[in-house]
Amino acid sequence: MSEWLCVVGQDARQQAAARALRQAGLAVAGPEQAGQAPVILLPMGAAGDRAEVCRAAVQAAAPGALVLAGRPDAALRRLAEQRGLELIDYYARPELVRLNAVPTAEGCLALLLQMRDSTIWQSRFLVLGYGRVGQAVAERLRALGGLVTVAARSAEQRAAARCANCRAAPLTALPRLLPRADAVVNTIPAPVLPAGQLARLRPGTAVVDLASAPGGTDFAAAERLGVRACLAPGLPGRCAPVTAGRLIARTVLNLLNERRTAPDTEE
Repeated sequence: MSEWLCVVGQDARQQAAARALRQAGLAVAGPEQAGQAPVILLPMGAAGDRAEVCRAAVQAAAPGALVLAGRPDAALRRLAEQRGLELIDYYARPELVRLNAVPTAEGCLALLLQMRDSTIWQSRFLVLGYGRVGQAVAERLRALGGLVTVAARSAEQRAAARCANCRAAPLTALPRLLPRADAVVNTIPAPVLPAGQLARLRPGTAVVDLASAPGGTDFAAAERLGVRACLAPGLPGRCAPVTAGRLIARTVLNLLNERRTAPDTEE
């Protein structure tokens, strides 16, 4: 394992990651050491205000440095390639995707409580999609007494939802499911809630969209129809940055350990 690394970014999630990496025995430097570090850890989603800082770190990186980024955009990937640097998307690691579903689900519940004037208990929830995030959301809604129906394209996902004591239906059933829902949580990164579907919702129904931007909801139509709809990407960093940072640190440690123990290969 590398003895030290450079952590770029000062948000709460990156600070928590840096603390966890130090506790694990690694020396951690700031972005000013990007030119000497064997490993550079960039923040999740190197866009917006973070984009320039991330580009500067990659531009300064020493030959042979390993760049770890969360959901890097095409421009950052091109820059790393031009500089001959190996870039790994740590967000693509299955363990982080799985664990990140927990703070995402808890953040979703917090949003539902803010957007609605009723308890989760005995409210009717429609969860679209039953991947890692859909499973985590449905499980927590049920644990609090919510009445959960899962709509998914995959027959296997619908079977898994039934095994978890949720009702399940195909997405083609949305015309009859939407009018019955008190709240809808979408996890599908596809346009599953266009204007025609949103018009089926009863007044007061809340929609939380957890899919990657731009989400699966027609938000312009939602505003016209008076539907309370919220696009909520990046909930781990917003709602639980300390936990999110620790999860990133653990993922980085796993990745570095795997590289250290990987067998040598002959040309």
